[in-house]
Amino acid sequence: MRARFSLASLVLLLALVFAGAAQAVKPDEVLRDPALEARARALSEGLRCMVCQNQSIDESDADLARDLRILVRQRLVAGETDQQVMDYIVSRYGEFVLLKPRFSLRNALLWGTPVLLLLAGGIFIVLSARSRRPVSTTLSAEEQAALDKMLSD
Repeated sequence: MRARFSLASLVLLLALVFAGAAQAVKPDEVLRDPALEARARALSEGLRCMVCQNQSIDESDADLARDLRILVRQRLVAGETDQQVMDYIVSRYGEFVLLKPRFSLRNALLWGTPVLLLLAGGIFIVLSARSRRPVSTTLSAEEQAALDKMLSD
C-alpha cells in the first residue's frame, strides 16, 4: 500500500513539474523540416499572445496565437529570414507583440519620462524652498507700542 502511494505521489510530482513545459503547438502546425521548425519555435517564444498577453504564442491555446504561429511558419517556408518575419509581425501588430521590446528612442522616452518628471519635481521643490524669504520677527516701534497698549489693558 505504501509503495503504491509513493508511486502515485511520484507520478503526480512529475506531472506538475512538466505541466509548465506543455506547448500549444498542434501537430498539424509542425513543419517537416526540423531546422525550420526550430526557427519557428524560437520566433514563437519571443512573440506575445495578444489575447493572453503574458504567454508566448508558442504556449497559448488562443485562436489568434494559432494564427500567428501559422503565419510565422508560412513566412519561414517562403524563405524569409528570422528578422524579416519579426519585422513583418511587428509592422502588422505593433511592438506590443514582442515579449522583449526592441530598444528605441520611443521606448527610452517611455521609460525615462517618469524619472525625468521626478527629477524636475525635486529640483522645483529645492528651488522653491531656497527662494522663500525669511519672515521678519521684529516689530516696528509703532507695532510694539500698540502691542504694549493691548497687553496693559
